[in-house]
Amino acid sequence: MRIRRRSKASPQTFWDHLAELRTRLIICAIAVTVGAAIGLVLYSWLLDNFFLPPYCRVLESQEIDRSCSLIITEPLDGFKTRIRVSLYVGIVLAMPVLLWNLWRFVTPALDRRERRYVLPFVASGLFLFGCGAALAYLTFERALEFLISFGGESVDPLFSPGAYLGLIAYMMVAFGIGFEFPIVLIFLQLANVVSPSRLSALRRFAIVGIVAGAAIITPSGDPVSLAALSIPMYLFYELSILIGRFLRRSRSADS
Repeated sequence: MRIRRRSKASPQTFWDHLAELRTRLIICAIAVTVGAAIGLVLYSWLLDNFFLPPYCRVLESQEIDRSCSLIITEPLDGFKTRIRVSLYVGIVLAMPVLLWNLWRFVTPALDRRERRYVLPFVASGLFLFGCGAALAYLTFERALEFLISFGGESVDPLFSPGAYLGLIAYMMVAFGIGFEFPIVLIFLQLANVVSPSRLSALRRFAIVGIVAGAAIITPSGDPVSLAALSIPMYLFYELSILIGRFLRRSRSADS
């Protein structure tokens, strides 16, 4: 007669979690570094074909008769701008690795049924990040046009690479991260930190918090970018409540 020994995995301690967090952070840092190296190589192509066209279209619409070139005012301005933009590109390219390691780090807090959401989590995270970055790029031209026209006709826009490229790259990354808002809320509901009914009760406070958060995320402070980020985030808030109720019902049905 064969006796089966029941092996029980020992619960992870605080230091185990800390060691795993360090490993995940190292992997994410390597992924961002590799992506930044790719962005460093593609910087000139991105500058001519991706970053400068919105600026050129704004100058054309404002009937400003000059070339849409950026002005360097400091000797290190071009170098610092290339490094900063390459870092933003690295974050975008490393987003699949970042989301995957985030999910792997929080997986021990979930049960076996909830771990099956890893692929939908990563796929939806990438999709929402791409949608946020694309929305920031599409609305950046209107935001830039508003900011230039608000200064008056006697103000001639002369942008440095650090100010212009840093703004558009930061807004794309910020919008992309802001669009991860529903995934965070859904995970908090799966982990029983908040409930859908509680989120519904906090709807009024959520609206104020979303607008305030969008105002902080968007460094330009223009109403176009503020509305473009806050309205989708509120819709995501309502959508996360519906998804949370659906997941809780399916969990109750399985148990």
